[in-house]
Amino acid sequence: MAKTLYERLGGADGIARLVEDAVDAHLSNPVVKTRCENTKDIEHAKKMSREFFCAGAGGPETYTGRDMLAAHRGMNISEQEYVAVVDDILGAMDKNNLGADEKKDVLAILYSLKGDIIRV
Repeated sequence: MAKTLYERLGGADGIARLVEDAVDAHLSNPVVKTRCENTKDIEHAKKMSREFFCAGAGGPETYTGRDMLAAHRGMNISEQEYVAVVDDILGAMDKNNLGADEKKDVLAILYSLKGDIIRV
């Protein structure tokens, strides 16, 4: 039987490392750095990201956050910011030695959410 994306990303521990590395990248990325630094509770944002990634990748965790549209409404995230975040996530995947198939699958998920995040 084929492994789930969750398993291929390293399960909860692998996804936790991926989220940490992506957030670190966001905090040094001039396009989104200020937005991330101004997040009121970065640890909560990381927790929600881990839950979302785990649940969305087929893991047993439950996502307890708001839907993407509700979470991003009023933030007026630009296309440039969205692409910067996606690039940071792909870079974090490289740092964690994740393969092309995993990147393709994560990219498909990220782009499926684009309409609920950009300019809402």
